[in-house]
Order: sequence, then structure tokens, then C-alpha cells
Amino acid sequence: MGYSKEVYRTAAELLAQRRARAEREAEERRSAFFAACPRALEIERQLARTGVAAARAVLAGGNVRENLTRLKESNQALQREQQDLLQQAQLPPDYLSVRYTCPKCGDTGYVDGRQCACLRQALRDEACRELNALTPLTLSTFESFSLSYYPEQTRHAMEKILFNCMDYAKNFSFSSPNIIMMGSTGLGKTHLSLAIARAVIDRGFGVVYGSVNNLIDKLEREHFGRDEETSIRQSLMECDLLILDDLGTEFRTAFSVAEVYNLVNTRQMTRRPTIISTNLTMKELEAAYTNRFTSRIIADYVRCLFQGEDIRQKKRMQSAQSRRPPEPGRDS
Repeated sequence: MGYSKEVYRTAAELLAQRRARAEREAEERRSAFFAACPRALEIERQLARTGVAAARAVLAGGNVRENLTRLKESNQALQREQQDLLQQAQLPPDYLSVRYTCPKCGDTGYVDGRQCACLRQALRDEACRELNALTPLTLSTFESFSLSYYPEQTRHAMEKILFNCMDYAKNFSFSSPNIIMMGSTGLGKTHLSLAIARAVIDRGFGVVYGSVNNLIDKLEREHFGRDEETSIRQSLMECDLLILDDLGTEFRTAFSVAEVYNLVNTRQMTRRPTIISTNLTMKELEAAYTNRFTSRIIADYVRCLFQGEDIRQKKRMQSAQSRRPPEPGRDS
């Protein structure tokens, strides 16, 4: 499973709405045209009776092929007359047909039992919308990640991290490595996590993103039966890419520590890629989540060490300066 049940349900509802809208609009066009052209309605009724006539011709016996050929010719003549009426009314040939958003699957989402491209796109769009709703930031991209905020002495290292993240997203697969982003608050860990998520979603993979605090809260509600509609545990375990943001900021309990370990351990054993961002050092992680946890991180995660000064604070200062009115006597 690449997406949560809620994402699948929402995407399916979207396609159902498209299908219903297309069929409703087609019926409105047909009603208007038939009201203006009664002969077109009569042709439509005659065409509808063709199937019944064909069945009777087979059951009646005799020269079945000759009877079916005659019905086919009559049917084709009626269709040509219908098209002539549409042309006289200066209407397109498909005016009476249902115009589905996706003609390949008729807005059902499936072609020959396989997911249609339109359903895959709807899933990506909904996952992206859900991802955006889970974070207070505008959905971040690699293009909006500016290296200019980093001091010169750390800029090269951060440029390397940026390029590595871009390459990770571009070439993401089920065999991609796990990543842990480490560093102080406000150095761009969340920004690059979201940028990876967006790029991976655009490539058709299922991503679950969230702060550890929020995800643990949902797991707790699900575990103790306070939220019967969720399936968060399955989504976290089975999604193509799991991004755990701000590990270490959650309120730690025996339950939360066990759940974090279980997530990391299970996904490691099933070879499902995970990205973790944290403000904690490796020693602090060991103190918070035990040596068993850090040993798995050390053994199976690529470490990205973020360096520099708090970017969010710099942006706030620049924003405040830009809003400050010019001093008297100075050119504005």
C-alpha cells in the first residue's frame, strides 16, 4: 500500500464526482438537443431498439447473417443522419456523448483491472494536499531552498547536502537508503524533507510525512481506540517513504519510545526507506531512545549534518527590517 485509506477514499470520490458530472452534463446536452430537434430523439430511440431487433433476428432463425447485415446497415444510416443533424446545428460530432475527464477509463480509475494514470495522479495530488495540511509551512521545494542564508564557511557543506537530497528524490526507489538529518533548529531540515517528499510524490510514490509528535498522538489515539477511523499504523509501516520530522521534540513516554523504535526497526527489516530529522545529537538520541535505537541508526542511516545559523530567525529579522519605515531625512 502506497497511500493511506483516506487518500484512496478521497481520490476515488474525486473520480466518482468527475464521472457523475460528465454524465449529468451529457444528459443536459442531449435533452436540450432533442427538445430542439425531435427527429434526433426518434433516431436515438430507433438506435436503442437495434439491440433487441438483433436478438430477435437470431432467435427467429432463417437467414440470420442477412438479417443482421440489414440491421447493421440501418443502424449506420441512422448514425449518419444523426451526425448530419448535429452538423446542421453547428454542433461537434461528440456533442451527445459523455465527455469524461479521462477517456481511457471513463473516470473509473481502472483500465483492464489496473490503475489508470488519472487515478495515480489523483492519489498524488491528494497526498500532496494532505502533506501540505500537515505542516505549518508552505510546501517547500528545492528551488526555494536558498544557500545565501548560510555562512560562507558552511555553505559548501550545505550545498553538498542540497545536491544529495535532490539526487535522492530524483532517483528514489524502494532500495533507496534511509537518511537522518541532524543539526540545530532552523537550519533547513524540514524544508529539504518536504522538498524530497514533494518530488517523490510527483514521481508516483506514496509518502507519509509528519512531525513525530503528531504521528505519535495519532498512534496513541488509534491504539487506545479513541479514533476508530484511522489506519495510521499501517500507513506508517507500509508507505513507500516515511518522513519523521522533529524527532525528539515529542513528549516522551514508554509508549512513544516503543513506537518510534518499532517504526524504525520494522521499516528497516522490510527495507522501506525512512527519513528522520532531529535537533538531537547521537548521544542525546541514545539517552532518549536507548542504545538499540541508535545502533540501528548508525548501521543503516546516511547522516546529513546541517550547519550554520538559525535561518528562520534571519528571515524574521529581514522581514522586520523590510517593514520598518525609512528614517526621517533618508531617501526611501
